[in-house]
Amino acid sequence: MPGIRGIAQADLAGKRVLTRVDFNVPLKGGEVGDDTRIRAALPTVRHILEQGGLPVLMSHLGRPAGTGFEEAFSLAPVARHLARLLDAEVLMAGDVTGPDAQEKARSQAAGQVLLLENLRFDPREKKNDPGFCAQLAAFGDVYVNDAFGTAHRAHASTTGVAALLPAYAGFLLASEVDTLSGMLEAPERPFVAILGGSKVSDKIKVIEALLGVCDTLVIGGGMCFTFLLAQGMEVGASLKEEDWVERCKQTLAHAKERGTEILLPLDIVAADAFAEDANTLLVPADSIPADMMGLDIGPATASRYSKAVQAAATVFWNGPMGVFEMEAFAAGTREVALAMAGNTQAKTIIGGGDSVAAVNRFGLADKMTFISTGGGASMEMLQGKPLPGVLPLREASDEA
Repeated sequence: MPGIRGIAQADLAGKRVLTRVDFNVPLKGGEVGDDTRIRAALPTVRHILEQGGLPVLMSHLGRPAGTGFEEAFSLAPVARHLARLLDAEVLMAGDVTGPDAQEKARSQAAGQVLLLENLRFDPREKKNDPGFCAQLAAFGDVYVNDAFGTAHRAHASTTGVAALLPAYAGFLLASEVDTLSGMLEAPERPFVAILGGSKVSDKIKVIEALLGVCDTLVIGGGMCFTFLLAQGMEVGASLKEEDWVERCKQTLAHAKERGTEILLPLDIVAADAFAEDANTLLVPADSIPADMMGLDIGPATASRYSKAVQAAATVFWNGPMGVFEMEAFAAGTREVALAMAGNTQAKTIIGGGDSVAAVNRFGLADKMTFISTGGGASMEMLQGKPLPGVLPLREASDEA
């Protein structure tokens, strides 16, 4: 994005650097279950340390009630994991902006990292409360936002604090914005976008925003059945949104007008229950039995989609092709992931969410050009919406 001011431009020596990171990671048995987001923030944290700054990190984790400390949502396991990754001492505050956080900030020495407790333990975070913003800002001389995954939220830690301190983008956030902006503004062609997931209502704005931008739009997952309904097909007991059928008809018409080819399933793996051990049947997309539901795309569809991916110069993927968490319905998603991994000449971008979980499950993450850490934020960027967490960084740069 033009005008965004990055951390490399900041003088950090001897300064406290209040840094919004995205450490909203899964915890299992008191330990970090997946450290992808933590590792993504390491370049920014290491840069602060190398430049002689004092990193004061802040993040949310999960969805606590917002009434105070809850051990199940504490960032303490993250602090331990971060210390191992950085090979540095990480001070864990016992509160968000209270006495313990203040005391640890006063005692923080060069080479140490301070992690504040879960921002959402305080209800003022999500309200972007001015008083809470001021309390957070007191922990820094400089503000850095490296949490692209929360950049679509106008919270105290993403927008409010940015107005009170010199504000910069961390390496991760800047990379996310640059990659997605470049993909939309000047993609190498052919540009193929793959969208999956359960509901049309969740993705329709993204689909419509991509019409005329991408050359081919591949649709899978549960939302394909509403599109099949729009083409007059019967979809049995498959997930569908009948209120969105007319909108899908309009979208198909708009795609033709704007020169974007939409690919829909040719065949479907149908099942008699939403279960790993369900009875399955491979059927044409227009012949799903009334008592069965589609849970994955079939092999003919996977082959067609893979060929589109293999011929592309840019590929963007958000949303699985089926219920990939169940091995019986993982083949379609796996085939698309393999096609992306195999196209080494293309720029392959994973747009956050379940698609990240899928490429990780299939061991293909390192074969992709770029993996976004922000599903919701990337979806809003694709729709052309300004991100509240990015706007202050752009405005600060333009004024500099």
